[in-house]
Amino acid sequence: MLIGSFVVRGLGFSYPFLSYHLDGLGFSTSTTGWIVAAFGAGYLIGQIACGWLSDRIGQRATLVTAMAAAAVFLPALGELRSTTGVFVAAYLTGVIYDAARPVVSAVIADAIPTEAEQARVNGWRHFAINSGAALTGALGGYLAVRIGTGALFWINAAACAAFGFVALCFLPGRHVAVHPQAERTGYGEALRDGRLWLLSLASLCALICAGGVFTALPILMTADGLDAAAYGTTQVANGTAVVLLSPLLTPWLSHRAGAKSPMTGLLAASGLILGVAMGAAGLSDSTLSYSFAAALAVPGEILLFIAAGDLVTRIAPPQSRGLYAGLWGTNLAMAIMIAPVMTAWALDHGGDLTASAVFFGIGLVSAALCWPLHSSIHEVKTSPAIRESRPPRLSRRR
Repeated sequence: MLIGSFVVRGLGFSYPFLSYHLDGLGFSTSTTGWIVAAFGAGYLIGQIACGWLSDRIGQRATLVTAMAAAAVFLPALGELRSTTGVFVAAYLTGVIYDAARPVVSAVIADAIPTEAEQARVNGWRHFAINSGAALTGALGGYLAVRIGTGALFWINAAACAAFGFVALCFLPGRHVAVHPQAERTGYGEALRDGRLWLLSLASLCALICAGGVFTALPILMTADGLDAAAYGTTQVANGTAVVLLSPLLTPWLSHRAGAKSPMTGLLAASGLILGVAMGAAGLSDSTLSYSFAAALAVPGEILLFIAAGDLVTRIAPPQSRGLYAGLWGTNLAMAIMIAPVMTAWALDHGGDLTASAVFFGIGLVSAALCWPLHSSIHEVKTSPAIRESRPPRLSRRR
């Protein structure tokens, strides 16, 4: 699953190069914006749907079906020329683009018994995904010049088909852990879980900063007159930091996950680090300073994904881990849509200083939300009456 995640992310050219592809087809800026928005909407729906399906029809069936669909939708997006056809294909591609994320989360939670080992595997999963992201930009740019952007969608489709075949061969035909005695949690109950709301809000704020490294940085750098090559340098710095820091932080975080207390403190730290990193980006004006900000964000990214994964596993009913992982995954989809819009607004209403303050403020909000989150998890864990009931609503205590 980790190797498959790396390959699918590393060859996942469809989203990063979608705008370039649409520009090559002659679409207007406005039309391109709507098509990219359709992709984002599909991404959000796909996280929920795939998480829900992994609990209902099984992890293998969900992943194989999603990857088979990707093998059809991705070439269609690369070959279609009509506005309507491209719009529909972009939406459907968004649905399956990151379908593996909630499914693999559920596989890890079910197949690995201890929280420390889950954190270790999630750390290497984050390493694989981010290493793949670094490969996407470098390899995709090289191939786009030589074989065209349309061919990138076929390569993406082949990677998804290969991952689906691996899932078909190696994943069991049913859940690794089956809970016949437990009733599955539905959307209604999950959405009434106050802990999930607090975790989602804290994660969304941190993810806006983390996503800003990829979506807001180009806007900030363009405003400072820096070209695409300079942006590529920042991504190399970010990827290098991932390679260097992941082997150092992952063992420590694995040990920390084995403790009884939830990783809310580390989630708060991730929000602060990411807020500071993107705040520094807002004040940057050179390739070197932007690269430093991109590298500074990496410890926050590692803490965020490992701590959030640990907390999702802690609060999710065992029979509904896919659903909870999928609902959490929607925060990533929302973050990559919010970050560029928020950055453009900040630049229009105060410039670099405002952008810096907004990002830093969002990081502070993320950290502040971890306080009531920690209290709500502790209350549920220590109260048998609450533990045996359905997920709690947000506390109204003053």
